[in-house]
Amino acid sequence: MRILHTSDWHIGRTFHGWSTLDALRTVLDALISEVRTQNVDVVVVAGDIYDSSTPSAEAVELFDEALLGLRNAGAQVIVSSGNHDSAARLGARAPFAAAAGVFVRTKTEEIATPVTISDGDGPVQFYAVPYLDPPRMRNTWDDAEQMRSQSDALHYAMDLILGDLAERGGRSVVLAHTFVQGAEDEVFDNQRDILGGLDKVPVRAFEGIDYVALGHIHGRMTLERNVRYAGAPLHYSFGEASKPRGGWLVDLESDGLADVQWLDLPVPRPLDEIRGELDDLLHNDAYESFRYHWISAVLADDVQPIGAMRKLQRRFPYCAMLRHEPAAAQQSAGQSYAEIVRGKSDLELIDAFLSKVRNGRSADPLEADLLRNTISEYEPVELHA
Repeated sequence: MRILHTSDWHIGRTFHGWSTLDALRTVLDALISEVRTQNVDVVVVAGDIYDSSTPSAEAVELFDEALLGLRNAGAQVIVSSGNHDSAARLGARAPFAAAAGVFVRTKTEEIATPVTISDGDGPVQFYAVPYLDPPRMRNTWDDAEQMRSQSDALHYAMDLILGDLAERGGRSVVLAHTFVQGAEDEVFDNQRDILGGLDKVPVRAFEGIDYVALGHIHGRMTLERNVRYAGAPLHYSFGEASKPRGGWLVDLESDGLADVQWLDLPVPRPLDEIRGELDDLLHNDAYESFRYHWISAVLADDVQPIGAMRKLQRRFPYCAMLRHEPAAAQQSAGQSYAEIVRGKSDLELIDAFLSKVRNGRSADPLEADLLRNTISEYEPVELHA
């Protein structure tokens, strides 16, 4: 049996204000084509189908299109819910979808009830573990002695799965949307706030399973030969720019896992960081190849130019981020601002302020003349009791 492991589609997510629906449609169309070409039997999506618990109509339509395309390409599909999904909404049509070969698993009470798909070597039991919230699990599993962490919840779920597998027999695949120990290096900027405080599930929790298809981390990663993250199909932050996008092709034979290969998927719009002074970024031909990429620009000018983002977007329409990091930062020798301005005239005060906020650059001659003329027109108003 050939399985394609994907995860974290995040349908409906924006990238610095831009919609990603068209880009994701391009990637999913390529995925469908690969399913047909590679003779994939089952596609698994390990959580975070949508980016929101209340997806837009356009996001739902794209998901439906993808499911129909995968089925027409000859694969059955197994989907589990992640922390971004509404389990109730995602699973609302599950009974109807199952009749068409699309199995949507979002309920914790179904964790130990696998989707069974057979080939010439017998059955494969697919167990889908949605994102588990420990406080909620304490109410769901009232026989659990302790449920303080995600690790507790995952261990409890795996005990249920392994108990069921021992009775059913056959090969096994687990989908799990969770943070497994060893995946820290693949946590990118857009996930740090979400994942930073979570406890980690040990890899050994999945012992006894032929293949574990993980979701939750946006970069591909191999924790054990049979325990892997596929990552997201699109780059959702500049920190992910160098990471490949795709999924794992997993081959099961009669005695279990036979082979795992990486399948690359297209990157509709590459991400690049460009760095330099604004004038150079705007006119240097060396940057022409980046014109239609996603751009994170770092300005090295001593003073941040006015209207820099507007100017950059004329050359790079998809410039999404702008930072100012002058090549040499002016030091104030430890002086407080009060010490810097003490005893200064009005013109000197303004000049000191400009120097403070413009990285050491005080007023130029034209600015100084304008300030001097403005100050000379100022006449204090005498207040009378």
